[in-house]
Formats: sequence, structure tokens, C-alpha cells
Amino acid sequence: MKNIIWLLVALAVAISGCNRRPKAIDPASKEAVKTQVNILRDTVQARWSEMVASDDDKLRNTQQVLTALKAQPGTDPAQLDGLQRATTRLKTIRYDQQTMAESARIDAYDSAQDSVLQIVYRIALPTDRQPAAPIKTLTDKIQDADGELVGFRVRYDQAAVRLNNYLQVHATELNQLGGQYSKLKPLPLFTLQ
Repeated sequence: MKNIIWLLVALAVAISGCNRRPKAIDPASKEAVKTQVNILRDTVQARWSEMVASDDDKLRNTQQVLTALKAQPGTDPAQLDGLQRATTRLKTIRYDQQTMAESARIDAYDSAQDSVLQIVYRIALPTDRQPAAPIKTLTDKIQDADGELVGFRVRYDQAAVRLNNYLQVHATELNQLGGQYSKLKPLPLFTLQ
């Protein structure tokens, strides 16, 4: 009987210890603002990284298609080499989170990539015969990634808008935090404003 009483007492202590509520944080406090802005920045960075990783995969797959095409009879090696150089050059003209403020930069990149891909598709996917299976698989991956681009940009913009709005609403608190927080600026968006 004593064991049961001790067991009930121990159980009551354990349960009461588990029901503690976390201390509420004032959403306007400096610490809350700092935490929230860090979360929003991490979200924006994650969206950006997903988009860039997809684009990098698309460029890598394009290079692999061009390499595979060199082994195909009837292809022009000089043309394929030129396309490989153009594909490599694409990464150097790609915009980043700051340079995308200039929409002409996004347009130039998109146009250059589209031009390269249209030529690659014409060579890799001839109308008079079936392409080799590896080439078809890679071009399908490229086209799928191309189709996902708008979705990546929309998700990035949604995250950036949330961050930009937060920066605007909490500008005073961020300036009081000083350091990197006082220097935060709104991010450019893909959608024209």
C-alpha cells in the first residue's frame, strides 16, 4: 500500500512538472523582433537556395545532354562546344538577390537561357526520330525544372514580401537593435511593383 501511495505522489509531481507553460514573450520586445526577423530571413534564404539549386541542376543537365549529343552521329561538334560554353557562361550572368532589383538583368538571363535551351531541344529532340533514352530523360528533367521556375519565384516573393513588411512595421525596433539589424533593407521582388 505504501508503494502505491509513493507511486501516486511521484506521478502527481511528474505531471505537475510537465504542465508548465512557457513564459509568454512580448511580440514587440527586441528579442521577439530579432527572433522573428531571423526566421523570416532564413525562410527567404531557403526559398532562394531552392530556386538556385533547381537552376543549377537545369544547367548541369543541359551540359550532360550536350556531352551525350557529342556521341550521337550527325551532330556538329563545334555547335555543341559553343552551346556548352554558352551554358557555362549562363551562371556568370545570373542575377542574385540584390542585382535582381534591375528587372532587365532577370530578363537578360531568362532570354539567354531560353535561347540556349531552344537550340538544345531542337538538336536533342529531333522530330524525325526518337532521341536516345538518356537524352530524353535529361531533357525531360530540364523541361520540368523550367516549368517549376514560376512557382519558385512566387514562393520566393511571398517570403520576401513577408520580410519586407516586417522590416517596415518594425523599423524602430530594428534600429534600436543596431548592428546588422539596423542595416536591413527590403529585398527586391520578381513581381514588378
